[in-house]
Amino acid sequence: MEKTFEKLDKVFLFFIIYTIVFLTFFKTLAYTLPFVLAFLFAFFLRRPTRFLMRKFKLSSAISSLITSVVFYTVLFLALTLLVTSIISEVSAFAERLSKYISSQNFSFEETLEELQKYYSNLHPSITDAIEKNLSNITTKLGAIVTALLNWVIGFITSLVTSIPYLAMLFIFTLTSTYFFTKDISSSHNSQILSNHFTKNSTRILYIFNESKKMIFNYLKSYLIVIGITFFATLVGFVIFGVDYAFILSLLSALLDLLPIVGMAMVYLPLIFVYAFIQGDIFTAVGLGVLYLIVLIVRQVIEPKIVSSTLDIHPVAVLASFFIGLKVAGFAGMIYCLFLVVFYNIFKKVDVI
Repeated sequence: MEKTFEKLDKVFLFFIIYTIVFLTFFKTLAYTLPFVLAFLFAFFLRRPTRFLMRKFKLSSAISSLITSVVFYTVLFLALTLLVTSIISEVSAFAERLSKYISSQNFSFEETLEELQKYYSNLHPSITDAIEKNLSNITTKLGAIVTALLNWVIGFITSLVTSIPYLAMLFIFTLTSTYFFTKDISSSHNSQILSNHFTKNSTRILYIFNESKKMIFNYLKSYLIVIGITFFATLVGFVIFGVDYAFILSLLSALLDLLPIVGMAMVYLPLIFVYAFIQGDIFTAVGLGVLYLIVLIVRQVIEPKIVSSTLDIHPVAVLASFFIGLKVAGFAGMIYCLFLVVFYNIFKKVDVI
Protein backbone atom coordinates (compact mmCIF):
# COMPACT_ATOMS: atom_id res chain seq x y z
CA MET A 1 0.00 0.00 0.00
CA GLU A 2 2.84 2.38 0.86
CA LYS A 3 4.45 1.73 -2.53
CA THR A 4 1.15 2.51 -4.23
CA PHE A 5 0.82 5.83 -2.42
CA GLU A 6 4.47 6.62 -3.12
CA LYS A 7 3.94 5.95 -6.82
CA LEU A 8 0.79 8.08 -6.85
CA ASP A 9 2.73 10.91 -5.22
CA LYS A 10 5.39 10.67 -7.94
CA VAL A 11 2.75 10.67 -10.69
CA PHE A 12 0.99 13.65 -9.14
CA LEU A 13 4.29 15.54 -8.76
CA PHE A 14 5.18 14.74 -12.37
CA PHE A 15 1.77 15.99 -13.53
CA ILE A 16 2.18 19.29 -11.63
CA ILE A 17 5.75 19.92 -12.81
CA TYR A 18 4.90 18.99 -16.41
CA THR A 19 1.89 21.32 -16.43
CA ILE A 20 3.95 24.22 -15.05
CA VAL A 21 6.75 23.66 -17.59
CA PHE A 22 4.27 23.31 -20.47
CA LEU A 23 2.40 26.51 -19.59
CA THR A 24 5.64 28.42 -18.97
CA PHE A 25 7.10 27.29 -22.29
CA PHE A 26 4.09 28.30 -24.40
CA LYS A 27 3.34 31.50 -22.48
CA THR A 28 6.91 32.71 -22.99
CA LEU A 29 7.24 31.41 -26.56
CA ALA A 30 6.69 34.89 -28.03
CA TYR A 31 9.91 35.99 -26.31
CA THR A 32 11.96 32.81 -26.77
CA LEU A 33 10.81 31.86 -30.29
CA PRO A 34 14.03 32.82 -32.17
CA PHE A 35 16.14 30.77 -29.77
CA VAL A 36 13.78 27.78 -29.85
CA LEU A 37 13.80 27.81 -33.67
CA ALA A 38 17.57 28.26 -33.74
CA PHE A 39 18.03 25.33 -31.35
CA LEU A 40 15.83 23.08 -33.51
CA PHE A 41 17.63 24.15 -36.69
CA ALA A 42 21.00 23.60 -35.01
CA PHE A 43 20.13 20.01 -34.13
CA PHE A 44 19.07 19.49 -37.73
CA LEU A 45 22.39 20.93 -38.98
CA ARG A 46 24.73 19.19 -36.56
CA ARG A 47 25.23 16.08 -38.73
CA PRO A 48 26.13 17.91 -41.96
CA THR A 49 28.34 20.21 -39.88
CA ARG A 50 30.19 17.30 -38.31
CA PHE A 51 30.48 15.70 -41.74
CA LEU A 52 32.27 18.81 -43.05
CA MET A 53 34.51 18.86 -39.99
CA ARG A 54 35.43 15.19 -40.39
CA LYS A 55 35.65 15.01 -44.20
CA PHE A 56 37.40 18.29 -44.98
CA LYS A 57 39.13 18.90 -41.62
CA LEU A 58 37.38 22.25 -41.17
CA SER A 59 36.93 23.99 -37.84
CA SER A 60 33.53 23.95 -36.16
CA ALA A 61 33.18 27.71 -36.76
CA ILE A 62 33.69 27.47 -40.54
CA SER A 63 31.62 24.29 -40.90
CA SER A 64 28.75 25.83 -38.91
CA LEU A 65 28.91 28.98 -41.02
CA ILE A 66 28.73 26.97 -44.27
CA THR A 67 25.81 24.77 -43.17
CA SER A 68 23.89 27.73 -41.71
CA VAL A 69 24.31 29.80 -44.88
CA VAL A 70 23.32 26.88 -47.13
CA PHE A 71 20.32 26.03 -44.93
CA TYR A 72 18.94 29.58 -44.88
CA THR A 73 19.65 30.04 -48.60
CA VAL A 74 17.64 26.92 -49.44
CA LEU A 75 14.91 28.01 -47.02
CA PHE A 76 14.78 31.48 -48.58
CA LEU A 77 14.59 30.07 -52.13
CA ALA A 78 11.84 27.64 -51.13
CA LEU A 79 9.81 30.40 -49.47
CA THR A 80 10.36 32.68 -52.47
CA LEU A 81 9.13 29.96 -54.83
CA LEU A 82 6.14 29.31 -52.58
CA VAL A 83 5.17 32.99 -52.29
CA THR A 84 5.64 33.49 -56.05
CA SER A 85 3.37 30.54 -56.81
CA ILE A 86 0.74 31.80 -54.38
CA ILE A 87 0.81 35.36 -55.77
CA SER A 88 0.64 34.04 -59.35
CA GLU A 89 -2.36 31.82 -58.68
CA VAL A 90 -4.17 34.45 -56.59
CA SER A 91 -3.65 37.02 -59.37
CA ALA A 92 -4.97 34.59 -61.97
CA PHE A 93 -7.99 33.86 -59.77
CA ALA A 94 -8.72 37.58 -59.28
CA GLU A 95 -8.48 38.17 -63.04
CA ARG A 96 -10.85 35.30 -63.81
CA LEU A 97 -13.27 36.47 -61.12
CA SER A 98 -13.28 40.00 -62.57
CA LYS A 99 -13.98 38.66 -66.08
CA TYR A 100 -16.75 36.41 -64.76
CA ILE A 101 -18.46 39.29 -62.94
CA SER A 102 -18.20 41.49 -66.05
CA SER A 103 -19.70 38.77 -68.24
CA GLN A 104 -22.61 38.31 -65.85
CA ASN A 105 -23.60 41.99 -65.65
CA PHE A 106 -26.18 41.70 -68.44
CA SER A 107 -27.84 38.62 -66.95
CA PHE A 108 -27.91 40.31 -63.52
CA GLU A 109 -29.70 43.30 -65.02
CA GLU A 110 -32.28 41.05 -66.71
CA THR A 111 -32.86 39.19 -63.46
CA LEU A 112 -33.38 42.45 -61.55
CA GLU A 113 -35.90 43.65 -64.13
CA GLU A 114 -37.87 40.41 -63.86
CA LEU A 115 -37.85 40.65 -60.06
CA GLN A 116 -39.10 44.25 -60.20
CA LYS A 117 -42.01 43.25 -62.48
CA TYR A 118 -42.90 40.35 -60.19
CA TYR A 119 -42.58 42.54 -57.09
CA SER A 120 -44.93 45.24 -58.45
CA ASN A 121 -47.72 42.66 -58.86
CA LEU A 122 -47.57 41.43 -55.26
CA HIS A 123 -50.13 42.26 -52.55
CA PRO A 124 -49.19 45.32 -50.40
CA SER A 125 -49.09 43.22 -47.20
CA ILE A 126 -46.55 40.89 -48.81
CA THR A 127 -44.42 43.78 -50.08
CA ASP A 128 -44.45 45.34 -46.59
CA ALA A 129 -43.23 42.09 -45.07
CA ILE A 130 -40.54 41.76 -47.76
CA GLU A 131 -39.36 45.34 -47.20
CA LYS A 132 -39.21 44.78 -43.44
CA ASN A 133 -37.17 41.59 -43.86
CA LEU A 134 -34.92 43.26 -46.43
CA SER A 135 -34.30 46.09 -43.97
CA ASN A 136 -33.28 43.60 -41.28
CA ILE A 137 -31.08 41.70 -43.73
CA THR A 138 -29.46 44.95 -44.91
CA THR A 139 -28.72 45.94 -41.32
CA LYS A 140 -27.15 42.55 -40.57
CA LEU A 141 -25.14 42.59 -43.79
CA GLY A 142 -23.92 46.08 -42.95
CA ALA A 143 -22.80 44.88 -39.53
CA ILE A 144 -21.02 41.89 -41.09
CA VAL A 145 -19.29 44.06 -43.70
CA THR A 146 -18.24 46.54 -41.00
CA ALA A 147 -16.85 43.75 -38.83
CA LEU A 148 -15.04 42.27 -41.83
CA LEU A 149 -13.52 45.64 -42.76
CA ASN A 150 -12.44 46.20 -39.15
CA TRP A 151 -10.82 42.76 -39.14
CA VAL A 152 -9.00 43.45 -42.43
CA ILE A 153 -7.79 46.85 -41.18
CA GLY A 154 -6.71 45.32 -37.88
CA PHE A 155 -4.90 42.50 -39.69
CA ILE A 156 -3.06 44.91 -41.99
CA THR A 157 -2.18 47.16 -39.05
CA SER A 158 -0.88 44.24 -36.98
CA LEU A 159 1.07 42.98 -40.00
CA VAL A 160 2.71 46.36 -40.54
CA THR A 161 3.48 46.84 -36.85
CA SER A 162 4.91 43.31 -36.62
CA ILE A 163 7.50 43.94 -39.36
CA PRO A 164 10.17 45.11 -36.84
CA TYR A 165 9.47 42.03 -34.70
CA LEU A 166 9.71 39.73 -37.73
CA ALA A 167 12.97 41.39 -38.78
CA MET A 168 14.42 40.90 -35.29
CA LEU A 169 13.08 37.34 -35.24
CA PHE A 170 14.90 36.54 -38.47
CA ILE A 171 18.18 38.20 -37.42
CA PHE A 172 18.29 36.61 -33.96
CA THR A 173 17.25 33.19 -35.32
CA LEU A 174 19.92 33.33 -38.02
CA THR A 175 22.66 34.41 -35.60
CA SER A 176 21.60 31.98 -32.87
CA THR A 177 21.47 29.10 -35.35
CA TYR A 178 25.14 29.64 -36.18
CA PHE A 179 26.25 29.75 -32.53
CA PHE A 180 24.06 26.80 -31.49
CA THR A 181 25.29 24.74 -34.44
CA LYS A 182 28.90 25.62 -33.62
CA ASP A 183 28.50 24.64 -29.96
CA ILE A 184 26.51 21.47 -30.58
CA SER A 185 28.80 20.23 -33.35
CA SER A 186 31.98 20.91 -31.43
CA SER A 187 33.44 17.58 -30.34
CA HIS A 188 35.00 19.24 -27.29
CA ASN A 189 31.67 20.58 -26.02
CA SER A 190 29.91 17.29 -26.79
CA GLN A 191 32.56 15.37 -24.84
CA ILE A 192 32.29 17.70 -21.84
CA LEU A 193 28.49 17.40 -21.84
CA SER A 194 28.64 13.63 -22.18
CA ASN A 195 31.22 13.27 -19.38
CA HIS A 196 29.21 15.56 -17.12
CA PHE A 197 26.04 13.54 -17.58
CA THR A 198 27.87 10.21 -17.26
CA LYS A 199 29.50 11.19 -14.01
CA ASN A 200 26.42 12.65 -12.41
CA SER A 201 23.43 10.78 -13.76
CA THR A 202 22.80 8.28 -16.53
CA ARG A 203 19.10 8.96 -16.09
CA ILE A 204 19.50 12.64 -16.95
CA LEU A 205 21.41 11.75 -20.10
CA TYR A 206 18.74 9.24 -21.10
CA ILE A 207 15.91 11.73 -20.45
CA PHE A 208 17.76 14.41 -22.41
CA ASN A 209 18.37 12.12 -25.40
CA GLU A 210 14.84 10.72 -25.38
CA SER A 211 13.30 14.20 -25.12
CA LYS A 212 15.44 15.44 -28.00
CA LYS A 213 14.49 12.43 -30.11
CA MET A 214 10.82 12.83 -29.20
CA ILE A 215 10.67 16.48 -30.32
CA PHE A 216 12.18 15.75 -33.71
CA ASN A 217 10.12 12.60 -34.20
CA TYR A 218 6.98 14.56 -33.38
CA LEU A 219 7.84 17.23 -35.95
CA LYS A 220 8.79 14.56 -38.48
CA SER A 221 5.53 12.66 -37.98
CA TYR A 222 3.39 15.72 -38.69
CA LEU A 223 5.53 16.73 -41.65
CA ILE A 224 4.81 13.26 -43.06
CA VAL A 225 1.06 13.64 -42.40
CA ILE A 226 0.99 17.12 -43.99
CA GLY A 227 3.04 15.85 -46.95
CA ILE A 228 0.67 12.94 -47.57
CA THR A 229 -2.36 15.26 -47.42
CA PHE A 230 -0.70 17.74 -49.78
CA PHE A 231 0.36 15.21 -52.44
CA ALA A 232 -2.91 13.24 -52.31
CA THR A 233 -4.93 16.45 -52.68
CA LEU A 234 -2.65 17.80 -55.41
CA VAL A 235 -2.88 14.59 -57.47
CA GLY A 236 -6.67 14.52 -57.07
CA PHE A 237 -7.07 18.19 -58.00
CA VAL A 238 -4.86 17.75 -61.08
CA ILE A 239 -6.86 14.68 -62.18
CA PHE A 240 -10.17 16.56 -61.85
CA GLY A 241 -8.73 19.67 -63.50
CA VAL A 242 -9.23 21.97 -60.51
CA ASP A 243 -7.79 25.44 -61.09
CA TYR A 244 -5.08 26.70 -58.71
CA ALA A 245 -4.38 23.10 -57.67
CA PHE A 246 -1.02 23.88 -56.03
CA ILE A 247 -2.15 26.71 -53.75
CA LEU A 248 -5.39 24.93 -52.81
CA SER A 249 -3.51 21.70 -52.04
CA LEU A 250 -1.00 23.60 -49.90
CA LEU A 251 -3.81 25.42 -48.09
CA SER A 252 -5.63 22.14 -47.54
CA ALA A 253 -2.49 20.51 -46.09
CA LEU A 254 -1.84 23.42 -43.70
CA LEU A 255 -5.48 23.62 -42.62
CA ASP A 256 -5.34 19.87 -42.03
CA LEU A 257 -3.56 20.69 -38.78
CA LEU A 258 -6.95 21.93 -37.56
CA PRO A 259 -8.87 18.82 -36.47
CA ILE A 260 -12.03 17.77 -38.38
CA VAL A 261 -12.83 21.15 -40.01
CA GLY A 262 -9.41 21.74 -41.59
CA MET A 263 -9.63 20.25 -45.09
CA ALA A 264 -13.38 20.86 -45.25
CA MET A 265 -12.67 24.61 -45.46
CA VAL A 266 -11.13 23.97 -48.90
CA TYR A 267 -13.07 20.98 -50.19
CA LEU A 268 -16.65 22.00 -49.35
CA PRO A 269 -16.54 25.41 -51.13
CA LEU A 270 -15.01 23.69 -54.18
CA ILE A 271 -17.75 21.05 -54.22
CA PHE A 272 -20.39 23.78 -53.92
CA VAL A 273 -18.87 25.79 -56.80
CA TYR A 274 -18.64 22.82 -59.16
CA ALA A 275 -22.08 21.42 -58.24
CA PHE A 276 -24.26 24.56 -58.11
CA ILE A 277 -22.40 27.31 -60.00
CA GLN A 278 -20.64 25.44 -62.80
CA GLY A 279 -23.08 22.53 -62.90
CA ASP A 280 -20.25 19.98 -63.13
CA ILE A 281 -21.77 17.21 -61.01
CA PHE A 282 -19.10 14.66 -61.99
CA THR A 283 -16.26 16.82 -60.66
CA ALA A 284 -18.27 17.74 -57.54
CA VAL A 285 -18.91 14.07 -56.73
CA GLY A 286 -15.28 13.23 -57.50
CA LEU A 287 -14.05 15.93 -55.12
CA GLY A 288 -16.43 14.64 -52.46
CA VAL A 289 -15.07 11.11 -52.84
CA LEU A 290 -11.49 12.46 -52.83
CA TYR A 291 -12.21 14.39 -49.63
CA LEU A 292 -13.56 11.27 -47.90
CA ILE A 293 -10.58 9.19 -49.06
CA VAL A 294 -8.00 11.74 -47.88
CA LEU A 295 -9.88 12.27 -44.59
CA ILE A 296 -10.11 8.53 -43.87
CA VAL A 297 -6.49 7.90 -44.84
CA ARG A 298 -5.36 10.77 -42.62
CA GLN A 299 -7.40 9.55 -39.64
CA VAL A 300 -5.97 6.04 -40.08
CA ILE A 301 -2.31 6.91 -40.66
CA GLU A 302 -1.95 9.79 -38.19
CA PRO A 303 -2.15 7.69 -34.98
CA LYS A 304 0.07 5.00 -36.53
CA ILE A 305 2.73 7.44 -37.72
CA VAL A 306 2.74 9.40 -34.46
CA SER A 307 2.75 6.26 -32.31
CA SER A 308 5.56 4.62 -34.32
CA THR A 309 7.77 7.73 -34.32
CA LEU A 310 7.13 8.48 -30.64
CA ASP A 311 7.17 4.81 -29.54
CA ILE A 312 3.80 4.87 -27.77
CA HIS A 313 0.68 2.74 -28.24
CA PRO A 314 -1.80 3.91 -30.93
CA VAL A 315 -4.67 3.79 -28.41
CA ALA A 316 -2.75 6.17 -26.13
CA VAL A 317 -2.28 8.53 -29.09
CA LEU A 318 -6.00 8.37 -29.95
CA ALA A 319 -6.94 8.95 -26.31
CA SER A 320 -4.62 11.97 -26.04
CA PHE A 321 -6.07 13.38 -29.28
CA PHE A 322 -9.69 12.93 -28.18
CA ILE A 323 -9.32 14.11 -24.58
CA GLY A 324 -7.07 17.03 -25.50
CA LEU A 325 -9.37 18.25 -28.28
CA LYS A 326 -12.41 17.88 -26.05
CA VAL A 327 -10.88 19.83 -23.17
CA ALA A 328 -8.81 22.58 -24.81
CA GLY A 329 -8.72 22.13 -28.58
CA PHE A 330 -5.43 21.91 -30.46
CA ALA A 331 -3.35 23.11 -27.48
CA GLY A 332 -5.00 20.46 -25.31
CA MET A 333 -4.13 17.77 -27.86
CA ILE A 334 -0.44 18.77 -27.77
CA TYR A 335 -0.52 18.90 -23.96
CA CYS A 336 -1.98 15.40 -23.61
CA LEU A 337 0.28 13.88 -26.27
CA PHE A 338 3.48 15.21 -24.68
CA LEU A 339 2.13 14.19 -21.27
CA VAL A 340 1.92 10.57 -22.44
CA VAL A 341 5.35 10.72 -24.09
CA PHE A 342 7.17 12.20 -21.09
CA TYR A 343 5.36 9.82 -18.74
CA ASN A 344 6.74 6.88 -20.74
CA ILE A 345 10.24 8.38 -20.73
CA PHE A 346 10.28 8.91 -16.96
CA LYS A 347 8.73 5.49 -16.37
CA LYS A 348 11.52 3.78 -18.36
CA VAL A 349 14.19 5.24 -16.07
CA ASP A 350 12.17 4.44 -12.90
CA VAL A 351 11.66 8.09 -11.99
CA ILE A 352 7.91 7.45 -11.76
